[in-house]
Amino acid sequence: MNQSEDIAIPLMNADRSVLACGAWLKNTVCLTHRSTAFVSSLIGDLGTAEARAQFDNTVQRMLRINPELPDVITHDLHPDFYSTQFAQAFSEQRQIPILPVQHHHAHIAAICAEHQVIRPVLGLALDGVGLGTDNLPWGGELLWVDGAQFERFGHLSTLALPGGDRAALEPWRMAAAALARLNRHNEIMLRYAGQPAAATVTSMLLKNFNCSQTSSMGRLFDAAAGLLGINLIQTHEAQAAVQLQQLAERFGPTPPLTQGYRLTADNELDFSPTLSALIDCRDNKDDEAFAAALFHATLVDGLSEWVMKAAEHYQISSVALGGGCFYNAVLRQGLERKLSVAGLEVLLPQRLPPDDRAISLGQAWVALQSKGL
Repeated sequence: MNQSEDIAIPLMNADRSVLACGAWLKNTVCLTHRSTAFVSSLIGDLGTAEARAQFDNTVQRMLRINPELPDVITHDLHPDFYSTQFAQAFSEQRQIPILPVQHHHAHIAAICAEHQVIRPVLGLALDGVGLGTDNLPWGGELLWVDGAQFERFGHLSTLALPGGDRAALEPWRMAAAALARLNRHNEIMLRYAGQPAAATVTSMLLKNFNCSQTSSMGRLFDAAAGLLGINLIQTHEAQAAVQLQQLAERFGPTPPLTQGYRLTADNELDFSPTLSALIDCRDNKDDEAFAAALFHATLVDGLSEWVMKAAEHYQISSVALGGGCFYNAVLRQGLERKLSVAGLEVLLPQRLPPDDRAISLGQAWVALQSKGL
């Protein structure tokens, strides 16, 4: 890897050097120097010794851009990430300030950095998972972001994760969680009799054992795919969500489900009515594409109303869309169209993708906007 592979992004207000260590999945490293942020090429998931060695080498290489030590080092909130532990050790060894940055705040901050936005914005962050400030797995977040500060306006209503991380690999588990949420526990064994763990998962959901709650949009897609029987076990990342998108594209535009979501008094967005409707589509394979299109249309409808409510609350007219779920063109284009018609400015990633590759840039941007460091 050499410096020419880095992405150089011009910055405003870059009065200090920041080393940002990124996240766990799709890791990149970012170093700011003078008026430029240098984002490394993709290192990847930090679960292997090879990836961790590449991370170490990338940091050392990037530090040669600036002969002086960085003024600040930043990392994700998750304490178990290799990138977090590296940042903490580096900070202690070199005696430089350290700043943890919440995952979804970083997603939105990366877009602000690319657009050079230094005013408050709304941030709609939709992805698989990121540790929240309450130590729960977030992933469907509507935020108010002003540089180094953010406020959680609301989140998607939560679903259980039966078996923890295993649920992210097996959409039938998320479908089971949706059935449990709808008080239809008795249907889990009937629908997923072919899954050896169906009885165990049913028991876990009934007892709320090993079932942390997540607001993740990625897991909501998995639940929909599992309920429709489109994908029960994923063989690669986002397979279920991609299959849903492809089915929706095949069917084409359709009106959203009437009363397909609820907005609660504390600004939770609940798509339980849509999940309930999908259950009844499973028995007719001809309805799969329609159901996928209906799911997407209702998501766009609910998310748009949610964002507009927040825009009115904060008196803000700009919204940034970040997180890996925005690879989904049906979701992204539908939201962009609807929010633009409502008079909102929609900010999208430009040179970096919407996924976790942008996290390091977002972390660096937050540090640059932090006054107390």
